[in-house]
Amino acid sequence: MPRTVAKQEYLIEVGHRVTTEFLVVKGCLKTSAYDAEGKEYIVQFALENWWVSDYPALTHKASAGMAVQALEPSIVLELPVEQRDNMCQQVPAMHIFFGNKALRGYVAAQNRVLSLLRNSAKEKYELLLGQYPELFQRLPKKTLAHYLGVSRETLSRLEKRG
Repeated sequence: MPRTVAKQEYLIEVGHRVTTEFLVVKGCLKTSAYDAEGKEYIVQFALENWWVSDYPALTHKASAGMAVQALEPSIVLELPVEQRDNMCQQVPAMHIFFGNKALRGYVAAQNRVLSLLRNSAKEKYELLLGQYPELFQRLPKKTLAHYLGVSRETLSRLEKRG
């Protein structure tokens, strides 16, 4: 059943139990973690046809360490972990689907970590722009700068250099 999500609404809140993953039908969401002082770290964005959750919490049946929030009015499909497990038992090919999905997510996460470690601000900007140009049309520059780990002013300079 599709669920309508308002802009700024949380699908997952830090400290709450995580039992569901979400498929984005329409809209854009972000997954964020926070340090002890409350500073936000944007871990990922999720656009149409992307899955999102706090996967460590979902996997370990634990409380969320990250939040998932809508950045635009969105529509998502919810898949509780019990339904996913039942689906995999009834249709063995679903194990392959979810395994491939998990592997793609793992590859994307490793690439993000490597980019943060290796790349300059300019390289991170160019990589994000090249991979997901629609983010630059849909999200505020402040949010993109935060994701890239640069100031709003640095992002503006990078855009001008083009």
